Amino acid sequence: MASNPGMTPDQIALIKATVPVLVQHGNTITTVFYRNMLAAHPELNTVFNTSDQVNGRQPRALAGALYAYASHIDDLGALSSAVELICNKHASLYIKADDYNIVGKYLLEAMGEVLGAALTPEIHDAWGAAYWQLANIMIGREKQLYEHAEGWTDWRDFKIVNKVKESEEITSFYLAPVDEKPLPAFKPGQYISIQTEVPTLKYPQARQYSLSDEPKPDYYRISVKRELGLNSAAASAATNPGYISNVLHDTRNIGDTIKVSHPYGDFFLSPADSETGNPIVLISAGVGVTPLTSMLNTLVSKSLESRKLHFIHGARSEGLRAFKKHISELSKQHPSIQTTFFTSHPSEGEKEGVDYDHAGRVDLSKLKDQDLFLDDAKTDYYICGPGMFMTDIESALKAKGVGADRIKMELFGTGGVPH
Repeated sequence: MASNPGMTPDQIALIKATVPVLVQHGNTITTVFYRNMLAAHPELNTVFNTSDQVNGRQPRALAGALYAYASHIDDLGALSSAVELICNKHASLYIKADDYNIVGKYLLEAMGEVLGAALTPEIHDAWGAAYWQLANIMIGREKQLYEHAEGWTDWRDFKIVNKVKESEEITSFYLAPVDEKPLPAFKPGQYISIQTEVPTLKYPQARQYSLSDEPKPDYYRISVKRELGLNSAAASAATNPGYISNVLHDTRNIGDTIKVSHPYGDFFLSPADSETGNPIVLISAGVGVTPLTSMLNTLVSKSLESRKLHFIHGARSEGLRAFKKHISELSKQHPSIQTTFFTSHPSEGEKEGVDYDHAGRVDLSKLKDQDLFLDDAKTDYYICGPGMFMTDIESALKAKGVGADRIKMELFGTGGVPH
């Protein structure tokens, strides 16, 4: 399939007219697409998340993306943040331009298989043009990302040089390059992809994990949450979204080698926030603490002086909270750093005001406006955690008068596409 230089007004109108069809049949189309493509190209199983295929999450996400694209076909600017998120993830998995030929072929064939005669030649051609319009945008952006990777354009061998338990669920892995070449700096908040063998699947799988420390030239650190109730012996790699985290916890040890990608991601501490003295509020829940710890460590390394910074975190219990001792010690060393810890389900013996600050989930109404630095229009807010948590915090900040341009969120995974 050759790339298409553009779309005609008639083709744009046809794409918009197919929006109701995507509402009704989109998930079926994407399910057929993945089934047929992976059957014909099993080598692509190393790229796609197998559990997300089996449980339907990836087909649903692609169906949502197709719906969003068709809805905004005449206003692609509305999709720019979603495209940036997806391109960064693609780059971290080393998607190549040729892969778009395969995807385009099987996507159009799936439309034909599901829609039958309803996919007229005119609609088929319109979707072919629409596909390549978006594909060329993404190929171009991913080319730029690869060009800025300083020659690191394929999986690289790293050795696990340390493994540290941070909480009852989260363990940090310190990863050093086998070739011992200095590592490129990353933007605090970004992630790397980890590719490791999965014996039960007989092919490797890749997952993205946020970097949890400031940039260092000799190692990267990730801090991985084990999905509770699962273990590598009993859990099914094909259906369990937390399987790889269990593989890392249970079977990957100091001295083992895994493959690592160059750091990517569109959620990061902005250069301005890194260098200026503007106030910053870091708000997280659960394992969302990891990228924000990277931001905190970076800010501390650049000398805080009198800069105001508030680190807010929510956990189910103190035993499940990672990095509390480290964060608290930084707060003691730097009086300009405030900390507030919420605990939703305190364990027996944990006391409010002693072991944590507030019972319950993160609730900004329990904080004073001055603790959120609302009096300074230059304050920026970084949020990371479960989707509903981020949405709730965003709404609470906007209700307090914070503009959307000052709220940054980690729309990780296969989501992040506007509907």
